[in-house]
Amino acid sequence: MKWFSNRFKLVFLIVGVILLFVAAAALASPADAAKPSHLVSQSAPPDKPSNAYCLSCHSRSGMTKTLPNGEVLSLYIDPNLFDHSIHNQQNMDCVDCHTNISTFPHPDFKANSLRDVTLQLYGTCKNCHASEFNQTLNSVHQKALDAGNSNAAVCTDCHNPHQQTRLIDPQTGKLSQDARLEVPQTCARCHSTIYNTYKSSVHGAALTQYGNLDVPTCIDCHGVHNIQDPNSAQFRNAIPQLCAKCHTDPRIMNKYGISTQVLNTYVSDFHGTTVTLFEQVSPNTPTNKPVCTDCHGVHDISNVNNPATGIAIKQNLLVKCQRCHPNVTTANFTDAWMDHYVASPQKFALVYYVNLFYKFFIPLVIGGMLVFVVTDFIRRMAEARKGARH
Repeated sequence: MKWFSNRFKLVFLIVGVILLFVAAAALASPADAAKPSHLVSQSAPPDKPSNAYCLSCHSRSGMTKTLPNGEVLSLYIDPNLFDHSIHNQQNMDCVDCHTNISTFPHPDFKANSLRDVTLQLYGTCKNCHASEFNQTLNSVHQKALDAGNSNAAVCTDCHNPHQQTRLIDPQTGKLSQDARLEVPQTCARCHSTIYNTYKSSVHGAALTQYGNLDVPTCIDCHGVHNIQDPNSAQFRNAIPQLCAKCHTDPRIMNKYGISTQVLNTYVSDFHGTTVTLFEQVSPNTPTNKPVCTDCHGVHDISNVNNPATGIAIKQNLLVKCQRCHPNVTTANFTDAWMDHYVASPQKFALVYYVNLFYKFFIPLVIGGMLVFVVTDFIRRMAEARKGARH
């Protein structure tokens, strides 16, 4: 009987403990149910917060923070744009970049201005993109930043980490067509004046208005992460080789009936020979000889047949020549220019046939003189031997 009584007490004790836990859960549930879901999760986040956890707050439009200088920092992340970003597609988590955040409330982040926020955060890009980041360290942007220009471009000025889509086509390993079309607009965020000039040029109009991917964008001439100073002597001396990357490519030039002899004809004349010598022997030494951009322009390159600016028009070309040759006053000065074409029966036939004539005439003359000298020498030697016998 005593055994039964003790066992009965034990059963009652176990049931009582179970009822106590059930009552506690029932009391807690209504309070938690009344809270927004993101607040419930914030009270006990996982070891590594998920993107959904972060977006439960940061997907609220209008979420901001006022910085000490009065500027307003938006803390809103568009969930649709983020979903389509390359970082999300590669299963990157918010905290892979924001490594100091693991729960809410977040650690205190001290930044005086919007620019200060950018400059404090962009360094995290090197954790995944070390090669590209290291290239920027020798760029004109980084040099400007080191010199105290806090507005010089950094990674996140060009690549919004919450919205950046895929840039490289996985099938070709090259910049995708969509990304290539967007390059000028990206650079325009800082270089708007240059962009306005470029989009009216023969290259820029073809790209921005017609989507022609054959023409160069900013990065084809200036590079991507390792952009150098375009005002340096080294950059200027290398311009002919830079332009030749496209203008000697028959795959591109043949579509538009443009000569692919642009580099050969340039380096074969006095201007090009001198610049090429400087570029190969002393690339950092300035030269006063013209390069492509001195005649064609830089961001404002126009169609050579444009009546107002095209240098296929003799009067327009003369104006270009007068920059270096101020005493030239007649358009006949430009008659010797053959538009980067090698003379042929179709192009500059007179020059071609004169060259052809001299190709035969000069060897015949020199060959005839050599035959005359040799035969005369033989004759004189023969006569000298005859005289010695007598």
